[in-house]
Amino acid sequence: MKRGQKTISFSEFVALIALTMALVAFAINMILPALQQIGKDLALGDPNDVQLIVSLLYLGLAIGQLLFGPLSDSIGRKPSMLFGLIVFATGCLISICAESFGVLLSGQLIQGIGLGAPRIVTVAIVRDNFVGREMARVMSFIMVVFIFVPTVSPALGQAIMFNASWTAIYALLLGLTLLMLIWFHLRLAESLPRSQRTALSLARLIKELRELCNSPRAIGYTVLSGLISSAFIAYLNLSQQIFQVQYQLGAQYPFYFAILSLGLGAASLLNGRIVLRFGMTRLTKWALFTSGGVSTIFCCVAYLFLGHPPFWMLMLVMMILLFCFGILVGNLNALAMEPLGHIAGIGAAFVGSLSTFISVPVAILIGKCYDNSVLPLIVGFAICSAFSLVVFYWVNGKKRRPLEVINNSPHRPTEISISSDSKVP
Repeated sequence: MKRGQKTISFSEFVALIALTMALVAFAINMILPALQQIGKDLALGDPNDVQLIVSLLYLGLAIGQLLFGPLSDSIGRKPSMLFGLIVFATGCLISICAESFGVLLSGQLIQGIGLGAPRIVTVAIVRDNFVGREMARVMSFIMVVFIFVPTVSPALGQAIMFNASWTAIYALLLGLTLLMLIWFHLRLAESLPRSQRTALSLARLIKELRELCNSPRAIGYTVLSGLISSAFIAYLNLSQQIFQVQYQLGAQYPFYFAILSLGLGAASLLNGRIVLRFGMTRLTKWALFTSGGVSTIFCCVAYLFLGHPPFWMLMLVMMILLFCFGILVGNLNALAMEPLGHIAGIGAAFVGSLSTFISVPVAILIGKCYDNSVLPLIVGFAICSAFSLVVFYWVNGKKRRPLEVINNSPHRPTEISISSDSKVP
């Protein structure tokens, strides 16, 4: 190992990065089974207000991505990650001690800001240390964890609710964060050398943002990603009310949520196998038409059932819609980043933040319309898909650059301190 850095095996590196990224999914999904109880304990007048717990977390995440993207390029990956984890832990403490809904929401917002580090900096660390097929290999292992976590985290939250209060969920998140803090500090070396860091400069930031805004493709696909994510966040906001309250599934809610999460994960895996054959643009168009068509037809069906269609029918339609979302989310992010290779750092932060700033208000609006009927959610999918198709055709009607854009970034991957006897987990 060079420069006196610690040696970390490939298996440990993947486990550390994957679990750190998984904090995002744990924070979002583990609290879902507790939403109804939180509403009762904090005496909310409107049961739909409890949806803000998820929405404020996403809003904080949008802010955090804008903060930690440039910060990690300036002060380094490791200090930025440690700072982000401390911010997230602070948000967990506020949520544990919250005695009013306003305080709880402030805790959620701070948690989301802190999660900007696991969301952005982990990808930068992987990019620093690996290129090409090796980077794809690492990200594929990480994606396995990302698919697994949403399927088990609601069940874990449900198990905690059976034996303790909802504050114990935040306590578990706090404990996991402290573990990641210690692990990160002791085992992972800094991956961005001082010679490759860029000073925080408002003028430089404005220059790069202006360049980004002059790219219709980047802006268009970012807006499209925000519209599609609106319906998905609305689904997260409403899933507990629809499954546990409207369909009276009770403790079975995490099981059905896991089934739908596996469908989304399967779409992500399938997309990785077929995207080279069919291309991102074609797959995006197919998924948008499928999502729009299925949701529009189901709007009519749900209306005939007065907003309460048979549960098996709802599960089938949601499986299709979330499968389409799984196809869309990776392709839209890649298409938005396609023209931004030379400003990838701020580009990734901007794309992630702007799409979230678009999706959160729309998701809140959809959730506020819930009245013990699935119609607001399904109509939300239909309208978001329709507007997305309009944006899609607008973007592809513009004069465009070739699909393969060369990354002109001067930053080259640095060497990772991986021991030679590394094994894949």
